[in-house]
Amino acid sequence: MRAVIQKVSEAHITINRDTQKQIGAGLVVLLGIESSDGPDDIEWLSGKISRLRVFNDAGGVMNLSVIDVNGSVMIVSQFTLHASTRKGNRPSYIKAALPEIAIPLYEKFIEKMEMDLSKPVVTGKFGAYMQIGLTNDGPVTILMDTKNRE
Repeated sequence: MRAVIQKVSEAHITINRDTQKQIGAGLVVLLGIESSDGPDDIEWLSGKISRLRVFNDAGGVMNLSVIDVNGSVMIVSQFTLHASTRKGNRPSYIKAALPEIAIPLYEKFIEKMEMDLSKPVVTGKFGAYMQIGLTNDGPVTILMDTKNRE
């Protein structure tokens, strides 16, 4: 699994030009799933994100997690995180998991994040056309890959 995590002061998502959802301060997680991902990837990534210390403490030091600040989380599936641009100019998405593999893993990741956070998360809709607006706070943007454990 690959994730782009952005600390935000607010974010909103429009799904299929209709449904709108939003969060206040917290994290937006763009999640890419590949065919070889499994329960260990979900466990590691969810735990790492929920405990990631990117929010300021009273001294202005990034020392608090989204749990510590009671922040919100938005999770959006994004197969393009597994794009390969090695050959030519058109990205290849061969590493991205097919929907029959990716959807159950995406849903399990959401469940695990909700357990780790002890609260619901806001989500996009797998495979839908989505538009995301956010205010990156900091700015703080972190990349994680479960295959590299970084």
